[in-house]
Amino acid sequence: MKQNNDNNILLQRLLLSIAILIFIRMGTFLPVPGINHGHLAFYLQRHSMTRSLVSTFSGNDTFVIGLFTLNIFPYINASIIMQVLVSLFPKLSKLQKEGGSEGRREITKLTRLITLGWAFIQSFSIAFYLKRALFDWNLMLATEIIIWLTTGAMIVLWLSELITEYGLGNGASLLIYTNIISSLPNLGKKLIAENSENLTISSWLIIGLLFFIAISGIVVLQEGARIVPLISSKQLSQLPPAFSIAPENNYIPLRFNQAGVMPIILTTAVLVIPNYITNLGLLPIITLPVFVKSSQFIYWISYFVLILSFSLFYSNIVLNPKDISDELQKMAVSIPGIRPGIETTFYLKQVMKRVTLLGAIMLALLATLPNIIEAILHVSSFNGLGTTSLLILVGVILDISREMRSILLSNIYNDVFD
Repeated sequence: MKQNNDNNILLQRLLLSIAILIFIRMGTFLPVPGINHGHLAFYLQRHSMTRSLVSTFSGNDTFVIGLFTLNIFPYINASIIMQVLVSLFPKLSKLQKEGGSEGRREITKLTRLITLGWAFIQSFSIAFYLKRALFDWNLMLATEIIIWLTTGAMIVLWLSELITEYGLGNGASLLIYTNIISSLPNLGKKLIAENSENLTISSWLIIGLLFFIAISGIVVLQEGARIVPLISSKQLSQLPPAFSIAPENNYIPLRFNQAGVMPIILTTAVLVIPNYITNLGLLPIITLPVFVKSSQFIYWISYFVLILSFSLFYSNIVLNPKDISDELQKMAVSIPGIRPGIETTFYLKQVMKRVTLLGAIMLALLATLPNIIEAILHVSSFNGLGTTSLLILVGVILDISREMRSILLSNIYNDVFD
């Protein structure tokens, strides 16, 4: 009976998440009123740069500006901005750490406001970019597009929060996961069509093996952690056997990959976005030596070094050793053999530096793997499924499995105590 109840709770949460995801997916293809998609398709056919950009984001050359076109991306950008603001402004940092539930509500409210502002900026950019594609463009149509897209983005945010609270998994992560999964059929079709003559059975086996290595490496990267044992002042005053047991039960897990996919996103922004802006004519064209333009090796080295640098930088923003040391001191908890205060901060800083460096090297190696496969096996269209996508796919599956375990365990504890 108890097992059936657990299964029912999981099934209800799963069905709610799936229903919301299907609704958002349908809304993505619901055209915004007033936009003539025939004119838009004609414009895409005549402008290869815009077509390649659309193909990058939509997975094919067709593009519908729908109600939920902005999807969850304004919220993702707002969350990144909020993380940077919290690290820069002490008041926000104090609100997040010491404000409790009220502080978290304020941070959430600010993130929503930034999401609204960012959604407006993106809608405004799309509406005025369409001026060159639509023959019947006017200010009234631009205003309607801005209102529709901004409203759609806020509805998606609300629905994603419903998934997080009442469904299974994190709403924002699941939406990104759905976008990646939906682009896989087109990616696979394109990969086979463009490389069917070049690839042999042995090449496909090598690609499969490298994918297996990449996914295994990502699981290690996501789940791997350095365990820092903790002991409380109460345990210190007890008998010596308690001292040896304490580290097994109380610890800080310092994960290899504290920064997540942010280093790859920032690296891509540094390397790719200036090129797109230059091609659109918004920046002057910078002439580089021929060997720099044509050398893939220099690009890989730059990609590797930038990911390494951003990983080390962003990990320090996410996890501050001094903040951890102060929290441990407040709770009367210490690391065995390390004095509280400055010594604990220094110890954590050294451990985090080594752990983060190892994680950053692993992330940089995994990120450059698709480029290496393309170069060695002469495969095109392979970067559509890069390390960022694999990190998100694997991370979402691991998060859902952890949430399912926690739901089952909490129900078991409730039944025991009831």
